[in-house]
Amino acid sequence: MFKNRPKNISSCQNARLGLALAAIFCTLAVPATAVADDAATFPSHSIRFIVPYAAGGLPDTVARVVAQRISQNLGQAVVVENKPGANGVIAAQTLTSSPRDGYTYLVTDGSMMSINPALYKDLSYDPKRDFVPVSLIATSPLFLASNSQSHINSLQEFVDRAKREGGKMNYGSSGVGSTHHLTMEALNVALSSKVTHVPFRGSGQSVPAMIGGQVDVVFAALPSLSGFAEKGQAKILATNSGKRSALAPDIPAIAEIVPGFDFAVTVGALGASGIPPFAVKRMSEEIAKAVRDPAVVKQFNTLGIEPVGGTPEAYQGAIEAEGKRYESAIKDAGIKAN
Repeated sequence: MFKNRPKNISSCQNARLGLALAAIFCTLAVPATAVADDAATFPSHSIRFIVPYAAGGLPDTVARVVAQRISQNLGQAVVVENKPGANGVIAAQTLTSSPRDGYTYLVTDGSMMSINPALYKDLSYDPKRDFVPVSLIATSPLFLASNSQSHINSLQEFVDRAKREGGKMNYGSSGVGSTHHLTMEALNVALSSKVTHVPFRGSGQSVPAMIGGQVDVVFAALPSLSGFAEKGQAKILATNSGKRSALAPDIPAIAEIVPGFDFAVTVGALGASGIPPFAVKRMSEEIAKAVRDPAVVKQFNTLGIEPVGGTPEAYQGAIEAEGKRYESAIKDAGIKAN
């Protein structure tokens, strides 16, 4: 009567063994990335920087310089991906559709956070809702410059002539809604002047037009102007940052005659809302460490960029202040998007 008992016991043991092996194999099949990071393990794999412009512009340059330094410091790859188009919408969607694990960031200038919300009514992203500030990486002041034919040799001479001659003077910009455009329109409002806008498709066109006398003045980054100034073809008059730039300390700031005037280009890192706070804190610290590196400072300064770094809270304050300035400039000048 007990003939089949050993066989039954063997079957049970086999079944239990099979379940145990299955459990082990299932555990092994879970990818390592499914294990959530914490403050101690982050970052455990590569990081992405999304840039909303084509390669070669200011945010792209800042992103690549900082990415390289952070990668060296962390021993993890930091990959820069360019997602241009649609006023930053494509880049914003790339960020917000990525996992909220703290491994994807948007590196952008003030256009996406401060200019676009004031200029466009139908943006598909909401800066306050969709993004969390990580760090203000750097600023790039723009400089007001005149050509030799205009005989404008100082900021005060420009102010006097702008008030006196009104629409007879003109200026070149990098296009409607650009920082170059909004800076001058804010200055027009402050001076009660009317220097006429002539839009171009970037400083590569506007600066030569100024040198050739097609326009009287431009706002442009220092590297775009310094060579012409050294040859006596242009005179650098002032900077649009809130104080004199360390890049050219002898050049006055417009804020010295218009208190609170500050339209320097800002470049910062943002994460998608909901990413872990420890990731925000760590990346903010790593960015600050990177931009303090002497080699990075030297590289930035050569390109007309001033490193900043700082806390998420400081960047949030900078975004809010910048947004108010641009919103006021756009409203006061009656600027409409094309």
